[in-house]
Amino acid sequence: MKDKNRHGSAVEILDTTLRDGEQTPGVAFTPAEKLQVARLLLGQMRIDRMEVGSARVSDGERDAVRTIIDWAEGRGCRDAVEILGFIDGGKSADWVADVGGKTINLLAKGSKRHCRIQLRKSPRQHFDDVAREVQYAAERGLAVNVYLEDWSNGMRDSFAYVHEFMTVLGTLPVARIMLPDTLGVLAPDELTRYLDWLYAAFPGVRLDFHGHNDYGLVTANSLAAVKAGVSGIHATINGLGERTGNQPLAQIVVAINDLTTRHTHVVEKLLGRASELLQTLSGKRCAWNAPVTGGDVFTQTCGVHADGDKKGNLYANALLPERFGRERHYALGKLSGKASIDQNLEALGVELEPEVRARVLDAVVRLGDKKKQVSPADLPFLIADVLNRPVSSRLRIADYQVENRGGKLPRAAVSVEFDGSLIEGTATGDGGYDAFVKALRRILRRLGFTMPKLMDYEVRIPPGGKTDALVEATITWNTGGGRPLTTTGVDSDQLAAAIIATEKMLNSIIK
Repeated sequence: MKDKNRHGSAVEILDTTLRDGEQTPGVAFTPAEKLQVARLLLGQMRIDRMEVGSARVSDGERDAVRTIIDWAEGRGCRDAVEILGFIDGGKSADWVADVGGKTINLLAKGSKRHCRIQLRKSPRQHFDDVAREVQYAAERGLAVNVYLEDWSNGMRDSFAYVHEFMTVLGTLPVARIMLPDTLGVLAPDELTRYLDWLYAAFPGVRLDFHGHNDYGLVTANSLAAVKAGVSGIHATINGLGERTGNQPLAQIVVAINDLTTRHTHVVEKLLGRASELLQTLSGKRCAWNAPVTGGDVFTQTCGVHADGDKKGNLYANALLPERFGRERHYALGKLSGKASIDQNLEALGVELEPEVRARVLDAVVRLGDKKKQVSPADLPFLIADVLNRPVSSRLRIADYQVENRGGKLPRAAVSVEFDGSLIEGTATGDGGYDAFVKALRRILRRLGFTMPKLMDYEVRIPPGGKTDALVEATITWNTGGGRPLTTTGVDSDQLAAAIIATEKMLNSIIK
């Protein structure tokens, strides 16, 4: 079906990470964090609109929203900042106006069931309440959009209710009507049918679609809404939100740009940065296989795929990693082939004779059979083992002692052997490994090196509850190049495993 493009080829993206995304269990953003997200999305990523909070929630929410609006005013994008409000006799409208807002998104009931059971009002009573709220907000100088909460069930069970409500809204100063699939119950064909009904009944209306992901169909639904002609799509970074979450921002941006005749204004190269920022601020990790932003989505594991890419990029689609400021990786394990080894050796700048390369591949496969993760940083050690000669390394963690005492910060004393000389350093930190790293950083400064920034730290312990189980610490570092460096250490002690991974990293960057 051809896109209807009722409101032009561009699709407005409204990001609601700071409002609906904050309903994720265990997630709350400070005012400073909210400003940081707003500056990235509005100032750099060119998000069209941003819902930054809810009226009358808390003093902290007021401070955060006012800070964002003050910043947006200086950047000329205050009109892009929107705030959720309620049908509360003008209190939300006053709150929004008082903090300097320009747009209020009023939350109304989009299904007869919600209206009668939750509000205990007749449809006419609710419509009149909403009309008074819209008129009052407009008198306060606010642009008004209206959410029809539970709209999807409203269309299924009480279309006459939705039709009457939209008829009322059409007589009021409402800029957009927002259609939430509040419980994530729609399928794309059903959504398309409902949108066609509304556009047939109300030509020219500006509609936003606000999807949830309970059945895992949110991107398919958002895409169907775009093709049906909606003006805007709501999303959150990493799909943050209640239950299964909202529409993930990165997924719908690339789907619109690649799979429809319409487009977004979002800067794609910053999608990964936004994902990483929200993982840090929210404490919620992005799934390893999440399209565009997942840690493994640009990693080929099968040797056949690596061979095809080497010969002609045969296993690549339009979602090239370079498009998002990332690089393709080739995993090393029991499914690796010669091409997988070649791709990694080339990245390391290492050349091997065919016979040695074959033996290295055998070693990788054997380790894969034992469920050992092999990273590119492990290759020099495997090569050295195959050739029966020690790894040439300039730096060695000669000794370390980490002391933890109740009520005191952990303290670390570290000795490093570098080019035959022993250098020592001490430091305290928030944890044992933090203290170790700070002591190591002091030593490296004396040697004229800079400690790379730690990007990710993951610990894997086999299930079973044994206290002496081996621990695998996998650390990802930003070494200043375009490609992060990942190193792994294995030991029965978690701190020792992390230190092994750290030593591997240092010998990879210090030549």
